[in-house]
Amino acid sequence: MVKYVYRFSEGDKDMKDLLGGKGANLAEMTKLGLPVPPGFTITTDACREYMKQGGVPEELAPAVTENLAAVEEKMGRKLGDSENPLLVSVRSGAKFSMPGMMNTVLNIGLNDESVLGLAKASGNERFAWDSYRRLVQMFGDTVLGVDGALYLDALDHIKERRGVHFDHELSAEDLKELVAEFKQITKEAAGRDFPQDPREQLDLGIEAVFLSWNTERAKIYRRRERISDDLGTAVNVQTMVFGNMGEDSGTGVCFTRDPSTGHSGVYGDVLMNAQGEDVVAGIRNTEPLVQLATHDKKSYDELIAIMDKLEKHYQDLCDIEFTIEHGKLWMLQTRVGKRTAAAAFRIATQLVDEGLIDMDEALTRVTGEQLTQLMFPQFDAKAKKTLLTKAMAASPGAAVGEIVFNNEDAVAAAAEGRKVILVRRETNPDDLPGMVAAEGILTARGGKTSHAAVVARGMGKTAVVGAEELVVKEKKKFIRVGDQVLRNGDVIGIDGMTGEVFVGDVPVTDSAVTTYLAEGLEAGLAAAADDEMVADLIKSVDRILTHADEKRRLSVRANADTPDDAARALSFGAEGIGLCRTEHMFLGERRALVERVILSPAESQDRADALAELERLQFADFEDMLRVMDGREMTVRLIDPPLHEFLPDLTQLEVKAAVQRAQGEELSPEDRTILEAVRRLHETNPMLGTRGVRLGILLPGLFALQIRALVEAALKLKKEGLDPRPEIMVPLVGSVRELHKVREEAEALIRAEIAAAGVEHDFPLGCMVELPRAAITAADLATEADFFSFGTNDLTQTVWGFSRDDVEGTIFPTYIQDFVFGVSPFETIDQEGVGALVRMGAERGRSTKPNLKLGICGEHGGDPDSIHFFHKTDLNYVSCSPFRVPVARLEAGRAAVMEG
Repeated sequence: MVKYVYRFSEGDKDMKDLLGGKGANLAEMTKLGLPVPPGFTITTDACREYMKQGGVPEELAPAVTENLAAVEEKMGRKLGDSENPLLVSVRSGAKFSMPGMMNTVLNIGLNDESVLGLAKASGNERFAWDSYRRLVQMFGDTVLGVDGALYLDALDHIKERRGVHFDHELSAEDLKELVAEFKQITKEAAGRDFPQDPREQLDLGIEAVFLSWNTERAKIYRRRERISDDLGTAVNVQTMVFGNMGEDSGTGVCFTRDPSTGHSGVYGDVLMNAQGEDVVAGIRNTEPLVQLATHDKKSYDELIAIMDKLEKHYQDLCDIEFTIEHGKLWMLQTRVGKRTAAAAFRIATQLVDEGLIDMDEALTRVTGEQLTQLMFPQFDAKAKKTLLTKAMAASPGAAVGEIVFNNEDAVAAAAEGRKVILVRRETNPDDLPGMVAAEGILTARGGKTSHAAVVARGMGKTAVVGAEELVVKEKKKFIRVGDQVLRNGDVIGIDGMTGEVFVGDVPVTDSAVTTYLAEGLEAGLAAAADDEMVADLIKSVDRILTHADEKRRLSVRANADTPDDAARALSFGAEGIGLCRTEHMFLGERRALVERVILSPAESQDRADALAELERLQFADFEDMLRVMDGREMTVRLIDPPLHEFLPDLTQLEVKAAVQRAQGEELSPEDRTILEAVRRLHETNPMLGTRGVRLGILLPGLFALQIRALVEAALKLKKEGLDPRPEIMVPLVGSVRELHKVREEAEALIRAEIAAAGVEHDFPLGCMVELPRAAITAADLATEADFFSFGTNDLTQTVWGFSRDDVEGTIFPTYIQDFVFGVSPFETIDQEGVGALVRMGAERGRSTKPNLKLGICGEHGGDPDSIHFFHKTDLNYVSCSPFRVPVARLEAGRAAVMEG
C-alpha cells in the first residue's frame, strides 16, 4: 500500500523528491535533535495523485488521522479541544524552494469554542483572539477564495477607529469584534460560514495547498526558474508554536551568513510578539537579529549555536525560521538559503578556506547565470545624483526606470520596451508578474527576509526594501519622501548594493568584475577602488574561474567577425574563434561589389573586376584577424546569407517601374535588366533557398575568392614567423556531394597557393551541421569533412519549422505564457529534438572518423544548460559571443565536475 504520510522522525534531508524541501529539512533537524514542533509530511506522491484524479486520494484521510493522533499524544493536546486545544499549521513544501508562491494556513483548530480554551490555557485572551482572527483571514483568503483586501480594509478601519497604527495595539475586545466582522465577510464573499469543525479546516487546508501548486503565480515562478510542473508539492502539518503570546515571545528569520554579501556574522530579522507571516510579508518593519539578545539572551545564544551547527551540517548558507514561545526556542524551518550572485562566489571560497568543502564543490555552488549578474553595469560613481532616500540593499545591481505601482502597468510597459521600477508598500506573491517585468523593485516596508528581497534575489533582480521615509500611495499612484513627490511614470534609479534611491536617470558603468574578466586580476582590483568587499569578490571569482579552467574538458571559443571582436574574445579567455562570419565582411560599401558579381554576365570583365576587388578586401580582413589570433584556431565560415540580401529590393524596383509607367516614361535599359534579374532570382522563402553552400555552387568564383584570400593571408603570416591556424567551414551542407564539390575546388586552390608561396601549411576543411539531413547523413559527410560545427540556430529553425525572426515576437510569447514552452528553444537547446540530432550527428560522424573534431557555434554555445548537454555529448568545443566566454568557461568546468 502506498505511503502518503511520513512523520518528521521518519525522514531526512535526502528525501526531497518525496517530502519536498521543507519536509525533508524538518525531518533532518528532528534527526539532529533540534527543537522542532512535532508534525508530519504529506508526500508529493499524494499531490500528484490529487492532480491526476482531481480529488484527494482515499488512502490519505486515514493516514492523516493516524499521524495526527501521534502528534496529539506527543503534545498532550487534541486538535480543536475546548480546554487546551492543539493548533497546527498547514504549509506547502516543493522539492525546489518557491518562496511565497503557494498557500499556507496557520492556527488550524480554532473555532468559537476552542478560542476560549486557548485564552484560558495561555492566560492571554488577546493572543487567543488574535490567533483566531488570523485563521479566519488566512483561511478565507487562501482556502475559500475570498478577496484578501476585504479583510485588510476591515483591519485598517478598526485601527483607524481605535486611533492605533499597528495590529498588536488592538485589544482583545477589538479582536473579538474583528473576528465577528471577518466571519461575516467570509459568509458573504464565500457563500458559506467559516467552518467550525477543526478536521474540516485541516482537510480543506491540505487540499488548498495541493490546489496552490497550479496557481498562476506558482506557474509563472516555475517557468522562470525552470522547475517542472510535474513535481507537485508536499504538505507539512506541524504543531503551532506562537510568537505572539506576549513580549517574551517572538518570531524571526535568519541566515548563517549575509545573503547579500556573503560576509559571516549575525544576519536576520526578528519581531517580538508576532507570528512568522508578519516578518515575511513585511507588515511590520523588523529589528535586526542581534537585538534578540536584548530581549531574550538565552534564546539568542541557543539560536546562534544552532545556526552554527546547521551551517556545518549542511556545509552551506542556511536560511532559518524560528519562533520563541514564552522563552522557549523552536526551529520551524531550514533550507539552503537563496543568495545574491556576489554572495554565492564569496561563500563558496569562504567554505573552502574553512575546510567545509573543496574547490570542486565550490565550483558547483555557483552558476554561469550568477557570473552574468556580476557583469551587470553599476551606477557611475562620478555622476551627479540626486538622492531621494536610502534603505536596505536587498539584491544588487543598478536599475533605472519609470515608476509603476502595479502588475498591469509593469507588464504593459515591458511589452512596449520601457524600463520600469515596481514600487510597493510591500510585495506579496500576487506581485510576481510585475516583479518579473520590472528592472527592479522598491518597497517601503520589509527587510532582507521579506518577500520582495527573497524573490528578487532568486530572480537576480535589483531590489531595495524597507524605505521607511517612503510614503507609497498605490491607488493614487504617487510616492512622497518629505516634500518631494514623484508620480507614475517619473524616472528613478535604485542601487541594490548600497540601498540608495535616486531621482531621475543615472548613468551606469561597467562593473569591476567585468574589468577583471576583460583585463585581468590586477586591473579588476584597481577598478574596485579600494572597496574591500568588491576586491574580495573579484578574488573569489578568479579562484573559481581558474579552477573551472583546470577542470573543464570543453574548449571555449568565440564568435567574432572583426579584429576588435577577436581581441575582446581573447581578453575574456577564448581559446580560438569557432565562427568568423564572412558575410559581415560583404555588407556596407562592399555590398555593391557582390551585387555586381550576381547581376553581371558570367564572363564579363565587370564581374571579374568585382571578384578581384572582393578578394583583395577579404585578404586584408583575414590577415588582420589571423594576426590577432596567432597560434589559435580560427574557423572561417564561407559566405552564408540568402541571395536576396545582396540584391536591390524587388518591391522598390517594382514601385519605381510602376511610377514611371504611370508617368508615361520608359525604364532605362539598365533598370530593365536589373528588374528582370531580380525578378528571376526572387525567392518566396529565401532562408530555405539560395544560401550557404548553394550560393557557392551556383555563383562560381564566390567561394574561390574567399578561400584564396584566406590561404594567401595565412601563408604570408607564416612566412613572417607567425602561427596562423585557419579552418575553412562550409555552411548549410545537406549532401556529401555538395561538400565534395567544394572540397575538390578548395584543395586545388590551396595546392596552387602553397606552390606559389613555397610554404607548406595545413588548411582543415569542415562543414556546419545545421540541417536535419546533415545530422542524419553525418557518417557520409565525415568522409569529406575534417570537422563538424553544429549550427544550432539554423538546426533549431529547420527541426521546428520556425522562422526565428518571426516567431520570437509572435508565437513564442503565447507559447511561453501558455506553458507550451518552458523556455525558447533558441535560448536553451531542445534536447529531445534538436539535441537528439546533435547526438546523432556526433555519433555517426565519429563512426567514420573516431577523432573527428566537433564544435558548436550557435547561440546555445553560451547558454549554461546547453553547455552541460554539449559536455555530455562529448563535443570538443563551444563557441559563443565574446561577453559570454567567461560564462561558458565556468559552466564547462561545472559540467566536468558535476559529471563526476
